[in-house]
Amino acid sequence: MRYYVGPMEGITNSQFRLLHRKYFPGADKYFAPFLSPTRDFRFTPRILNELLPELGAESPLVPQLLANSADNFLPAARELGSLGFGEVNFNLGCPSRTVTAKRKGAALLAEPAALNRILDQLFSALGEGPPRISIKTRMGIAAPEEFPQLIEVFNRYPIAELTVHARVQEDFYRRPACPEKLAGHLQEIRVPFCYNGDLLTVEDADRILPLFSGVSALMLGRGVVRDPALILRLRGTPAPERDTYCGFLDELLDAYRAAGWDQRAILCHMKEIWSYMIGLFENAEQSAKRLQKAKTLEQYQSAVAELFQHALSASAGEADSLVSRQ
Repeated sequence: MRYYVGPMEGITNSQFRLLHRKYFPGADKYFAPFLSPTRDFRFTPRILNELLPELGAESPLVPQLLANSADNFLPAARELGSLGFGEVNFNLGCPSRTVTAKRKGAALLAEPAALNRILDQLFSALGEGPPRISIKTRMGIAAPEEFPQLIEVFNRYPIAELTVHARVQEDFYRRPACPEKLAGHLQEIRVPFCYNGDLLTVEDADRILPLFSGVSALMLGRGVVRDPALILRLRGTPAPERDTYCGFLDELLDAYRAAGWDQRAILCHMKEIWSYMIGLFENAEQSAKRLQKAKTLEQYQSAVAELFQHALSASAGEADSLVSRQ
């Protein structure tokens, strides 16, 4: 089984990805939060600084593009290919209204014919790469019953991999994923398939995998932020000790300092990560409140030290996945 770390805008940036790979190795790919190219798009130093540190032999990083035309997608994809990236992901899954209002992301799922024209132009221009084109999609706009028409479009092209998030656009992230409805269409998909949606714990994966016989990849988003060791747990690796989590978070904060982030930006970012990670801790409500109220890095670090005085609870409620107190 291959495990991917999905893109989460504002969280899974280059500092997070590099340090996650250092402290919690095991992910086969990392997907960068999307870029939204236009015809006059330029790879600025900021964008290159976000991507290039992870570029190397067999880079695990896959840049993601959000576009509503081949004219916007192709120049950026070609430039990424020339930089050395072997795969570029086409984002057809973002449900945000600010994105879909521009006919991007999941909005294109409402127009299978237009989507087919765009994919025809992309694969006519790039073929099977480099870079190869993979796709991340949802099952439709309003109902999973829209998905068969989209499968017909996807099956026409040599897509490197099709990651399907088991929701529709109108679900956003509020409604539960519906893997059962997606599983009913698995035999119709004739391109490599990756499952995504509500994989927060090992138990979630154990429950969902029997529905997808033959699936070879899972994409994890919130689950990896909630528990950075989730992929290790899925691979059956012993749970990391508390010091591993502490080291990851401490070095992440230092990386943001080194990048020139101010105190306010660092606090905002670390608090967002903790809004997910707090689920690993038992009886930590007061410490969590103190952390979220922190106005300085010193207050934040004091609250984190207090949190780590508590035992981390088991991911997915499993007793054998407790982080060691040693």
